[in-house]
Amino acid sequence: MSVDADRGQGPRPVRLTAFCGATAWGGAEVVLGHLLGSLPSHVRPQLLGVDRAVLDRVAASRPGLPVVVVPAVRGKRDVGAMWAQRRALAATRPDVVQVNLPVPFVEPYTVLAALTLPRARVVAVEHLPMPTPYPRVAQLLRLTTVRLAAHVAVSAAAARDVERFGGLPAGSVRVVRNGVPPPAGPPAAPLATGTFVIGAVGRLEEQKGFDVLLRALVELPAAHLVVLGSGGEGPALGRLADELGLRSRVTFGGWVARPTEQLPNFDVLAVPSRHEGLPLVVLEAMAAGVPVVAADVGGIGEAVSDDGTGLLVRPDDVAGLAYALRRLAADPQLAGRLAAAGRARAEEEFTAEAMARRYAALYAELLG
Repeated sequence: MSVDADRGQGPRPVRLTAFCGATAWGGAEVVLGHLLGSLPSHVRPQLLGVDRAVLDRVAASRPGLPVVVVPAVRGKRDVGAMWAQRRALAATRPDVVQVNLPVPFVEPYTVLAALTLPRARVVAVEHLPMPTPYPRVAQLLRLTTVRLAAHVAVSAAAARDVERFGGLPAGSVRVVRNGVPPPAGPPAAPLATGTFVIGAVGRLEEQKGFDVLLRALVELPAAHLVVLGSGGEGPALGRLADELGLRSRVTFGGWVARPTEQLPNFDVLAVPSRHEGLPLVVLEAMAAGVPVVAADVGGIGEAVSDDGTGLLVRPDDVAGLAYALRRLAADPQLAGRLAAAGRARAEEEFTAEAMARRYAALYAELLG
């Protein structure tokens, strides 16, 4: 806390420059929008990035947020773009530069540029830990990581993975868990109806484990599955549904702008991921009062307690996933209990405002 705060004048203003290098919309960008839209008034954010459409979607959460588009750095020889990013960062006169990292290795030169600013504290936020596949980038990350004012992950499990993959000291990566705003507006028209509707939301990629969910659906003959999302595995998942004789019981809804509006139409949300940080859809379902059945990977178990606020299964466990889903289909009272407990926990621990308060406290700590 600042001296001014002790004297009753409120916390000192903080000039925050958030950098978003994404060129496509995903969970990391959604989290950044929730954060910028929920920060307390003494934190004065600005937004830099490389893609106008993505930046405008992030900035929509905070009307009037200053936005600057800079060129993307295409590699170590792209010195012009590096200097353009550095000049733009310096022009914002930041107290804190926060670099949003969907995966660890995407913005090494932006982090390097930010570290050359004489006053700024640099914060890197990791959303999905994984090994860095490029040796030269890994070497650069080792050099820059030790100079960060704070290295943040979105769950405790993700923090430990970031440390393990990066060869970092245990406990060196902080944890600020994701948060989501409360549900807003009425639900959208349902994409499917039936006695038991299972929902799944996410990129159609191997990581998300939707192939496991399709195989589990074979063991729930009365259930209908709605899958929302797009990605490279879409055609393969469609073929698998045909091979398993499930086409009449699976609706591939494609990409939707506001998947949270479909959540109330589901009897359960299934999250069969193979690895995660802390997926927003789990928190959104909990906040909406929808029971969750999820693979116990990454930070999911930090939100979903087995038989407390949801049901957890092992990743790639078709039989275990099918059994958990059958339990909820057969026991509406269990589903209601888990849904109510999940909503209470989401409202207590996983709101966007709680996340923003934790980041604001981090900035105050870094600025002394």
